[in-house]
Amino acid sequence: MTWNGEELDVAAYLARIGYDGEAKPDLATLRALHRAHVAAIPFENLEIMLGRPVLLDLAALQAKMVRQRRGGYCYEQNLLFAAALEHIGFTVKGLAARVRAGASSTRAVTHMLLDVEADGEHWHCDVGFGADGLLEPVPLRTGAAMRQDVRQGEWRYGVEAEEEGVRVLRTERSEGWFDLYAHTTARCLPVDYVVMNHYSSTHPRSPFIRRPVLQRAGFDVHRRLTGARLTLTRPDGSVDEHDVPVDELRDTMVREFGVELGDDDFTELVRMHYAGA
Repeated sequence: MTWNGEELDVAAYLARIGYDGEAKPDLATLRALHRAHVAAIPFENLEIMLGRPVLLDLAALQAKMVRQRRGGYCYEQNLLFAAALEHIGFTVKGLAARVRAGASSTRAVTHMLLDVEADGEHWHCDVGFGADGLLEPVPLRTGAAMRQDVRQGEWRYGVEAEEEGVRVLRTERSEGWFDLYAHTTARCLPVDYVVMNHYSSTHPRSPFIRRPVLQRAGFDVHRRLTGARLTLTRPDGSVDEHDVPVDELRDTMVREFGVELGDDDFTELVRMHYAGA
């Protein structure tokens, strides 16, 4: 198996994401699993912030995100999701994207997403992009049908076609459409994500090594904690944001993101990344 799905404790994974329905390889299950995973497992880069390597083998992913109930970033989350889908019987293909998200120059291909077959179609799945990410799969189409405008709850997403088969995933904000990332349908293998992960977790220009980041997408609100700045964004464009005092940081991480570090890890995180603590 490409994603080592046979090694997954699927019962523990389904319990972690709060899914108690029948797990079978059809579109209804795919949608439900995608929603449940995004709701349960937050985006976070805290291993990097604690000076530890980001491990991508399935045993490490299960230990961290399932048993320890932590989050992860794109490779961790989508590799775990791919293993779960493969175990259930879906056909899963790895893809990769260039994140745009307001960038003024072309970025390297560093983001992981998935192409999943269900009910005779291919579906763009991505449980690891963070607050602006998809809540449910969207069709992965070709030609004129590639262009889409879809609603997920009160959020609006679009897919636009560019030259050479490039697809651009966008989200609508109060100021207009905002490009999230661009990708093709070229296949990536697990070893490709090992290389991307090394860059993302160690390179001086990687955004993930600068400060702690926690994010969670939701149907009613997008949550972000960047350093000490907590931002809550709602579908109507309203934004609530404030700095979280260090003595409230731990409770905020648990309440807003479901991330609870052990005493030693939390103390080290504060010491390393929160000046004046």
